Amino acid sequence: MKILYTAFIMCLFVTISCAQKPMKPKVTFIELGSVRCIPCQKMQKVIKRLEETYPKEVETIFYDVWTKEGKKYGDIYDIDLIPTQVFLDADGHEYYRHEGYFEFDSVRMILQQKMTVKSLDASK
Repeated sequence: MKILYTAFIMCLFVTISCAQKPMKPKVTFIELGSVRCIPCQKMQKVIKRLEETYPKEVETIFYDVWTKEGKKYGDIYDIDLIPTQVFLDADGHEYYRHEGYFEFDSVRMILQQKMTVKSLDASK
């Protein structure tokens, strides 16, 4: 009985530990812009739709490069204009970059480069 109890506790511990580890996103979508920029404001709707459509597959990050805190990210990503979108793969390597407003369906096509069609279809 003691062995069964110990085995049960170990299984429970493993299950809880696995459940607490966040799943690594397949793609990180970085939006470099400003809340005061009209095309950047339009991109916020695209970002929201990405978050709703791919909550586990895509991590979205927004940096307002016109603020003191966000300016350094414009330098890090060496942007020329806003909005700029940077796509990183699961290992954090940039695989695509776009400047200007980027509609959702176009973003979706770029995501397909790093995500399987099956996972995209399952997220509809």
